Amino acid sequence: MTRAAQRAGSWLDRLAALLVDHWYRPAPSLLACLLKPLAACHDMLLRLRLLAYRRGWWQTQAAPVPVVVVGNLVAGGAGKTPTVIALVQALQAAGRRPGVISRGHGRRGSAVLQVGLQDLATSVGDEPLLIRRRTGVPVWVARRRVDAARALCTAHPEVDVIVADDGLQHLALARQAQIVVFDERGAGNGLLLPAGPLREPLPASLPDATWVLYNATAASTALPGALAQRRLAGALELQRWQSGAPFDAAAQRALQALSGRPVLAAAGLAAPERFFVMLEAAGVEVLRQPLPDHHDFATLPWAAGTPDVLVTEKDAVKLDAARCGATRVWVVGLDFELAPGMLGALLPRLDRRPRR
Repeated sequence: MTRAAQRAGSWLDRLAALLVDHWYRPAPSLLACLLKPLAACHDMLLRLRLLAYRRGWWQTQAAPVPVVVVGNLVAGGAGKTPTVIALVQALQAAGRRPGVISRGHGRRGSAVLQVGLQDLATSVGDEPLLIRRRTGVPVWVARRRVDAARALCTAHPEVDVIVADDGLQHLALARQAQIVVFDERGAGNGLLLPAGPLREPLPASLPDATWVLYNATAASTALPGALAQRRLAGALELQRWQSGAPFDAAAQRALQALSGRPVLAAAGLAAPERFFVMLEAAGVEVLRQPLPDHHDFATLPWAAGTPDVLVTEKDAVKLDAARCGATRVWVVGLDFELAPGMLGALLPRLDRRPRR
């Protein structure tokens, strides 16, 4: 990466951090109020797009099998990827054969691709690669999600349900159900982008076949929903994690062994503080190193000679153990469970065949 590209990336990261800070203040800040005219333009474009679908000028297309979309109403992360992984695992336990589609945020190119275990995050996206590693199910990426869905079903005719990672606002793809994820920040100041975090207005009530899942300790909006169950699954050294070692009792002991001394934790997430707080709750004395969401780790963000570093799985897919030198990189897993009863309510929707 050139110095000019690095400077541009750094400037954009600072701007994004500034906006996020203003989005999640209790009341709209002066900056948010100044951006309201742009938010009004965003609202107008949303209305025009909805009109285009209602009038039939733009068409919604069905995938070959039922689709569940996991997404959010706010920009940035709220826990979509852990929810996708948990949903896929729950569907597998219920006897279904799921596959996953995604746009593959941050990847180079827009081709329709199947995600392989040896692929680079720059080619397929960090989140699709993580989902492939954690679930073992077929994962396809494409700019148009319906193209990914059709390619997946052609290559894997055994798949009987598709989970779409993100795409709540992607109206071109029909869905039988959708899960909207919020974290503890909720809808922030309640304004549309760029004045606030909302991609679309917060609805007064839930649309049909929509469930809200709060990746938090309490509901963070007025929408009725359920709380997800989450806990740290333990820590694996990077090479063991890359080889497919499970997060077992030994991984839990390894995480406990890191307590009692300061340990650097680096996280390229939309809300890295959540990761740091969970580590502290597990007894780890954390030296925080927050990074921009989808940080590429083209250069290591810690100093040479750092003895131990804790990272998330989303970050680990972009790391090469050989580049880390003498630093022991520990990958911390997250176990995520859907709220009780959510899968039981969802399954009947998946028995409804998509319209061709």
